[in-house]
Amino acid sequence: RNTFTQSYGSQELDASLLLIPQMGFLPPDDKRVIGTIEAIQRELSTPDGFILRYPTEGESAGVDGLPGDEGAFLACSFWMADDLAMIGRVDEARQLFEKLLSLRNDLGLLAEEWDPRLKRQVGNFPQAFSHVPLIDTALRLTASGAYGG
Repeated sequence: RNTFTQSYGSQELDASLLLIPQMGFLPPDDKRVIGTIEAIQRELSTPDGFILRYPTEGESAGVDGLPGDEGAFLACSFWMADDLAMIGRVDEARQLFEKLLSLRNDLGLLAEEWDPRLKRQVGNFPQAFSHVPLIDTALRLTASGAYGG
């Protein structure tokens, strides 16, 4: 698959793998890292471009032991924007970041997830786990020159 997977021997993806270059485990230009970023973007994206944490199984219990589908995890979507910037796809990263910013409520707050079907925030609200990567992505994009920084 030219990608890292959810666990040893698995074929499934997990968006937490987007943290590999951010944590310095491997450099962003490693072909396996790029393959992972592209596979997650291709296989775990919602129609509006946000990122699911991992594949869910509908009403069957998934790898997390819980039934039902999940929304897109906003933290994972910010991680995708970070990784895109790290591999030189800065315009694409900025576009995703701006889409994510458009989800905030009138106070600028985000929930844990985005429901792509109902087009609304869901889950824990407000969610620090969504706001911390927002700040990280803003800093990375500014440093990459996406916003004149």
